[in-house]
Amino acid sequence: QVRLVESGGGLVQAGGSLRLSCAASGTILRLNTMGWYRQAPGKQRELVAVFTSGASANYADSVKGRFTLSRDGVKNTVYLQMNSLKPEDSAVYYCAADRLFTGSPHYWGQGTQVTVSS
Repeated sequence: QVRLVESGGGLVQAGGSLRLSCAASGTILRLNTMGWYRQAPGKQRELVAVFTSGASANYADSVKGRFTLSRDGVKNTVYLQMNSLKPEDSAVYYCAADRLFTGSPHYWGQGTQVTVSS
């Protein structure tokens, strides 16, 4: 089994920065894809930034140039550095992982709230 634990959410003013962390534990050897999705009230969950395989990462167009995905293989942790935050970035951010990238990952964290005030 795989467990994903997120941290780093919070309240920030527009233009500010936050860094989210997601630590994976359990049967993680087969996790080839790991990253972040988000869901705002009344909207569908969407991909934010994901390592699809190896070092390749996909970003949502809305966050390109502002968010950076990185990882620490030793700590089995991925990070999402979010800069120049906008009110429309406000959502619950979920860490997700799976063996292969399909866009519908099997393993999910509990979510962490990010609120950007204007």
